[in-house]
Amino acid sequence: MPVIVNPDKCTGCETCPASCPFDAIELKDGKAYINEYCNACMTCLSVCPEGAITDTGTGEQSTEQKQKLEDYRDVLVFAEQKDGKVVSVSYELLGAGKRLADELGAKLLAVLLGAGEPEARELIKWGADKVIVCSDPALEKFNDDMYSEMLARVINNHKPAIVLAGATPVGRSFIPRVAAKLRTGLTADCTSLEIDKETKHLLQVRPAFGGNIMATILCPNYRPQMATVRPRVMKKGEYNTAGSGEVVEVGLENIKSRTKVLEFVKEVSEVSVNLHEADIIVAGGRGIGGDKGYKMLQELAEALGGAVGASRAAVDEGWIPYSHQVGQTGKTVNPKIYIACGISGAVQHLVGMQSADIIVAINKNPEAPIFNVATYGIVGDLFEIVPLLTRKIREVKNI
Repeated sequence: MPVIVNPDKCTGCETCPASCPFDAIELKDGKAYINEYCNACMTCLSVCPEGAITDTGTGEQSTEQKQKLEDYRDVLVFAEQKDGKVVSVSYELLGAGKRLADELGAKLLAVLLGAGEPEARELIKWGADKVIVCSDPALEKFNDDMYSEMLARVINNHKPAIVLAGATPVGRSFIPRVAAKLRTGLTADCTSLEIDKETKHLLQVRPAFGGNIMATILCPNYRPQMATVRPRVMKKGEYNTAGSGEVVEVGLENIKSRTKVLEFVKEVSEVSVNLHEADIIVAGGRGIGGDKGYKMLQELAEALGGAVGASRAAVDEGWIPYSHQVGQTGKTVNPKIYIACGISGAVQHLVGMQSADIIVAINKNPEAPIFNVATYGIVGDLFEIVPLLTRKIREVKNI
């Protein structure tokens, strides 16, 4: 423990338990006792009137703790499956995981629950060095209890330094449970993952305070370092048909669930837009002005064979349904071309589209932040520019 109590000095005044934000101090036999929940925040040092609480090593890790951290090495990706098929975000995470593993000089592992060896072999072609797979039929349908227990067991056995998962409904449901079982930290909805060159810690970047700042979060004292990443934020890695790796089958022994999945009911929606799969997206913001402006964008999108997106401001105005919203509170997209019309470029919106291959910004304000991320920028009146683009594209495509 980084903090200890001198029982000879402690009077049991109960001042320190009330000061601890982690409930890590309790009284035993009339003396303060530091339990395993201590996060070394050092708040208790300044409140003890007797000076009975001391820091064991100026906040530095003990030799034993350092030794434990060194036991954790590789990068592990949770490969989510749906109806027996690996979902797209898993391949994106393998791309990011491979880059991190290469920087650490480590291996890239993947864990696949509820699917078979053919899907596991596909993960190897996408860059995994080893795939731990459990094809037990009980895992075909997602179950929080069984998934969290199984993944925690795999992590304890293989001791990866980094664990990545998709910020999908499945990932958001059970990955926090896994982190709690392992008593480690978790950063949700990351938009960037890097390795600190000096410490080799994982730098987990995500929007904070409503997207007004970008926070870089570290987990220096506990392993594994866990993060979830929204779909379409990371680029897929390279697919190698000759890729080789190891597939390890594990069983579901002694894992029980308190719940039973009776049925999965698919959501039925009248909305046909699928921004996740669109190669070209024409998006509008507050500057589009209203319904008529979006009809203009729809014409351009149809000419390009793309889909229409929107910023939150436009959705809040009621100009277009929420299903079209791109950004932190909407969808994260990764198209080949993203055309931003009348969008200022707030960080909340950029989070959802900045990984597009090509970004074209149309805005009459030359100082708009969107131009900082744009591949091509057009300063001018979008009500003149967009119809001209539509007309020219139709001429070229002869439609």
